[in-house]
Parts: sequence; structure tokens; C-alpha cells
Amino acid sequence: MDPWTQAMRRGDFEAAWRVCDRVLQLRRERDCSHWPRHLQYVWDGAPLEDRRVLVRCYHGLGDTLQFMRLLAPLRARAQRVILWIQPALADIARTLAGVDQLVPLHDGTPQADYDVDIELMELPHALRLSARDLPGCIPYIFAPTNLEGAWLGEERRHGNRLRVGLAWRGGDWVFHRSIPVRLLEPLGRVTGVDWFSLQYPAEQPPFSAADIAHRDIARVAARMQSLDLIISVDTMTAHLAGALGLNVWTLLAADCDWRWMSRRADSPWYPTMRLFRQRRAGQWRDVITAVAQELQTFHRERPPHRVNRARDIR
Repeated sequence: MDPWTQAMRRGDFEAAWRVCDRVLQLRRERDCSHWPRHLQYVWDGAPLEDRRVLVRCYHGLGDTLQFMRLLAPLRARAQRVILWIQPALADIARTLAGVDQLVPLHDGTPQADYDVDIELMELPHALRLSARDLPGCIPYIFAPTNLEGAWLGEERRHGNRLRVGLAWRGGDWVFHRSIPVRLLEPLGRVTGVDWFSLQYPAEQPPFSAADIAHRDIARVAARMQSLDLIISVDTMTAHLAGALGLNVWTLLAADCDWRWMSRRADSPWYPTMRLFRQRRAGQWRDVITAVAQELQTFHRERPPHRVNRARDIR
């Protein structure tokens, strides 16, 4: 494991930034323009203070959701912040603090005037983020107000049953994060739960679940706020719920991404998130058993009719 990943997994951000400082020196001698966009680095170490900063979003949707929280701290230093963001997240991004101009990402050049540019996931290094700075204000994104109540309302609730959203499959390029659908069956035996599928494209678990997934992420965010809990593998859905300040349980592979650190059942990035980890690589059965047991306890101990509303955590 490389020193940067080791440092981030133990939460030693400053050690990670020292590694980044050394890498930054090497960048000036290399051309990465022919690399795949998500591997390209952008920032050359130029100061961001009092300048017009273009922030490029070259990674996945979940990455963008996690790191867009840093746009407000950036704006406290910069003269202006222009966000070049994936179109699928544009409506959500309009609710962010710290953005002066929003430009949809495309394969050409950005239609914006700027002095310095940086990739969104380079901001933690540029801002010298520390673990003490997390989580910041939660939520930091919101469902657009015109979509509030877009699907689920309290009138749809039946008694004191839990409403739980579920996403069990990530992208094909990270297949080890996904759970084979047949292994979800124990969740369907938990009593007192109404299930809602957040899997997109539409897919059904091996038990009854209403399909509330949608290609419009802002609409999904509005629907999520009427659920009591979201259960998700490591994919965009988990980041969306965490950024909205909703109760979310994230199910992780044994060799999970650095951002979830090591041996933790919580995340400093998202205070409303619990982590459930594989004990051995590829073994999801124990994870699902643990989630089913905890879900039954959650239902038993949850106050009546307490909806999973976003909350302000500072």
C-alpha cells in the first residue's frame, strides 16, 4: 500500500499532504493531457487566494458529492468560484454555498473566465484539510424546493412501519462493491419494514420493494427525505444520503476505498452514516446478517413516525 493511502486510512491527513507536496513537484515535469480524464491532475500549486478559481469535476458522481462540501471554504479564500460539474448533479449543485458560477461539464473547454484551475478532489490538499475540519455543516446540499414531496408523503405511511431505501449494486467497474441480489433475502424477513428500491437502472431485490429510483438525482434526493433509513453499498447513493444529512448505512467490501479509513464503524465525513464492513474479501453474508439484526433493533427502538429529515450538524 502506498504511503498516501496508508496515511488517509489512518486519518493522518497532514502526512498525506506531505506526500502530495512531493508529487506536486513532479507534476511540473510531466504532461498528463493524454491520460483518461479521471486520472488527469490539474492544479500546479498556484495560489488560490483572491483569484478566480475554476473547479473541474473529473471523477465519479459520488466523489463530486463528497468533496463539493469544500467549495464554501474555498470561496472564503477565492475571489470567485466557477464549478465545472457533471450535468446530472447541476440541480443539486445550485443549492451549494460557495459557488458563483455553475457550468455543465462536457468534453470541450469550459466557457468561463478564470485565473487558476483545480480538480475538485485536489481541494483537500490545496486547503490543507485536517480531520478536525470534518464534517463541516451537514447537510451541505438540499433537494430543490420545487421537488419537495415529489413522491412520498406522510399520508403514504402505514402504521409505525419503517421505510427503508436500498441500493446494492455499484458500477460495473467496481464489481467487488456490489452485492449479489440473491444474498439480500434475509433483509426481506425483517418485520415492520416497507422497502423502496433506489437501484438504477430499475431492479428488484428478492422481496417486495417499491421502485423510487430515477435518473434525476435531485428527484431521488427529494424522495430519500421521506425515508427513515437508506442502506447502500459504496456508490453514489450513499454519498447523496450522507451529504443530505440522512440516516444511511453503508456496506463496504473488505478492501474498501481509502475514504472509509480502517476498522471504523462511523465516518468523519458523514456523521449520520454507519459503516458495515466485510470481515473477509467477497463475503457478504455476514454483512447482510449484521444489517438485518441491526435493522430489527432500529425498528424496535425508533420513536413512532420519525421521518429521516435532513438535520443541521456543525
